[in-house]
Amino acid sequence: MIKKVLIANRGEIALRVIRACKELGLKTVSVHSTADEKSLHRSFADQDVCIGEPASADSYLNITRIIAAAEITGADAIHPGYGFLSERARFSEACAEAGINFIGPTKQIIEMMGDKATARETMKKAGVPIIPGTGILTDVSEAIAVAKKVKYPVILKATAGGGGRGMRICENDDDLRKFFEIASNEALNAFGNAGMYMEKYIRNPHHIEVQILGDKQGNVIHLGERDCSIQRKHQKLIEESPSPFISEKIRKKIREAAVRGAKESGYFGAGTMEFLVDDNGDDFFFIEMNTRIQVEHTVSEMITGVDLVKAQIQAADGLPLPFAQKDLDFRGHCIELRINAEDPSRDFMPNPGRLTGFHMPQGLGVRVDTHCYVDYTIPQNYDSMIAKLICWGRDRSEAIARCKRCLDEFVIDGIKTTIPFHKRVMDDKTFIEGKASTGFLATFKF
Repeated sequence: MIKKVLIANRGEIALRVIRACKELGLKTVSVHSTADEKSLHRSFADQDVCIGEPASADSYLNITRIIAAAEITGADAIHPGYGFLSERARFSEACAEAGINFIGPTKQIIEMMGDKATARETMKKAGVPIIPGTGILTDVSEAIAVAKKVKYPVILKATAGGGGRGMRICENDDDLRKFFEIASNEALNAFGNAGMYMEKYIRNPHHIEVQILGDKQGNVIHLGERDCSIQRKHQKLIEESPSPFISEKIRKKIREAAVRGAKESGYFGAGTMEFLVDDNGDDFFFIEMNTRIQVEHTVSEMITGVDLVKAQIQAADGLPLPFAQKDLDFRGHCIELRINAEDPSRDFMPNPGRLTGFHMPQGLGVRVDTHCYVDYTIPQNYDSMIAKLICWGRDRSEAIARCKRCLDEFVIDGIKTTIPFHKRVMDDKTFIEGKASTGFLATFKF
């Protein structure tokens, strides 16, 4: 049985995991880089270990140092959070080799589902719709040959990628020749894997993902879908559940497909199956699986009442799911707004610095996940997200009204943030009507 968990992450997700562990009666160990000496996750864990300099490669991506920190403190499990090492098969394997319980899937499952080309084949076997495309490409000539069959536009993707890196949209043969090597090198630098695959590019799709939860006994359930269509550079800014765009017919099909796909892979723990729905709302296609907890897991928690991080830990500990699909009660509507240290008027340029003022909104149906406080300095070394504002309402109209009220209450001084951007979106006609696609920002005037 798990007794002590090391959290191999930082910021708000580290705090989120610490809270879940404490409610389960588990001891916690935090790790930090020298850039995070004043981060709150250090203070709330039972133990804390400095694992290196600010550069991620010297700290939060350093498997050897993290395993050593677990061994020194006697931690028998490691929770990777999201980002950093959370989807690295080698990290899951290193934990197993050290006799430490990795709170996430096995090396084999991460390789199967984390590698997007392999995941496509797995989903195909499960009867889950996939976008026409390729496996791992050998060279640009192969890409051009396939593109002529599926018809342009196409999109190049890094097989080990995420966050928009290693992606390029190509309208013709010349684009493929131009971008193939660039995208491959970008993937190699970001993920240590230059592998590329290619798909038919769907214009103005809606990005719908389904939260799934499985156990080691083979049970898999879903916790509804989330609409994550409002993005910039393939990174999500707003997430909500249920999706205001898809029909009840597609909603049912996409949820069932997600469960079917997760079962095919033997998945356990928390994960997310991601899909694109065409702009007509008639068809959906699997694009990838995230084999970890997501930033936006809070949305699913708010509409179901299920603590996903606790469920992750219990699944890793070998416990069966405490409820079946029929036991879940989906209530109301929830919207999450990512509050980033960025200047939206300058193409979302990062704006790290010291917070001279910080006040969080409160009230019924309001949740704020953050690691920030007055006088805290947002470091320039990591992701720019500083808080998540999560608002629940009995219906979508109430959730939007609550978001608007909370944005007015949210005070962050000393740096530029995305709060003004979110205020504008909440008043936007396309968003209010639930029609925003992934192309929303291309026409949105800020």
